[in-house]
Amino acid sequence: MAVIDTYAAIVGGGIVGLACGAALAARGMEVIVLEQHNKPGTETTSRNSQVIHAGLYYEPGSRKAELCVRGAAMLYEYCGRRGVEHRRVGKLIVADTPEVPALEALAERAARNGASVRLVTRAHALELEPNVRADAALLSPNTGIVDTHGLVASLAADLGSAGGILACGRRVVSAERESGAWRIVCEGAAGHEEVRARRVVNAAGLVADGVASLFGLDVDARGHRQRWVKGNYFRIRSKTPIVRRLVYPMPPPDGEGLGIHATVELDGTVRLGPDTEPVSAIDYAVDESRRAAFHRAASRYLPALRPEQLEPDMAGIRPKLAKGNDFVLEEHDGALHLAGIESPGLTAALAIAERVCAIMR
Repeated sequence: MAVIDTYAAIVGGGIVGLACGAALAARGMEVIVLEQHNKPGTETTSRNSQVIHAGLYYEPGSRKAELCVRGAAMLYEYCGRRGVEHRRVGKLIVADTPEVPALEALAERAARNGASVRLVTRAHALELEPNVRADAALLSPNTGIVDTHGLVASLAADLGSAGGILACGRRVVSAERESGAWRIVCEGAAGHEEVRARRVVNAAGLVADGVASLFGLDVDARGHRQRWVKGNYFRIRSKTPIVRRLVYPMPPPDGEGLGIHATVELDGTVRLGPDTEPVSAIDYAVDESRRAAFHRAASRYLPALRPEQLEPDMAGIRPKLAKGNDFVLEEHDGALHLAGIESPGLTAALAIAERVCAIMR
């Protein structure tokens, strides 16, 4: 069995794992990123709305709020410096008259988080987005979109140029504490391999709780058990974009997501989604029968939208904590576990990596 000795092993080659690996390697640490798939960033990272969030929704003082606001600033700077395609398109959160008090409360929360927002009237919202119906809206000029595939490629290049290793096709199957280090066994592309690492970062996304269990953490006792929620998307067929910026409804009271929203992509096309569908297995197929529900949700703020304009697009699955809804960063016996890294995980990735480096220095 081949043996690799390193200072730090990152389990998971999604956007957060790559960001952590690149940041640690840039600080002179020996790093290997272990990714179970044949390419990095193929699960939650690339199957989402590709939004750079401004930090509007999250509880002030929470990790989500702090890391989202910090991460957005870092991400805009990084993309500009590294030539990763992105665009600060802005976002409107729209409300009906009965929802205006909740919209005003959201504006106050956003301001407490350090996010720049502005309440706008119905007339101003119509001026900004002529196809949108709203009695009032909240404008977030700092919200944007990013090419996640380009971002993944850039971070992987950063990792390699700093001397780190990206090892794809390696699934961690066991871990054992031994002489102040972790002995990690992987299986996959090269058969069975062993990695010995003094420090470990568990950034395994959908399976972060299972990986944490391998490293001896009682995820149920710590409240780190994850559940999966699938988000389906439909694309809007239209000769011209129906909106020019992101348009979101008020978030539903159950806290499961941000509601079915309209997202402008870098090529100008518009997608609707995601919805929320609890699942126990990975399946990225989009059921066409969901079209009616998508149209019903979106036509509240896009009244001219017709059902036949919607076509199934893609789906993603996000890991949500069974208890609580904030990001988890918990160190246990030389391993740092990241759990519940759902939205705004993409936006927060560089800030999460910065926080990981501060913990592991």
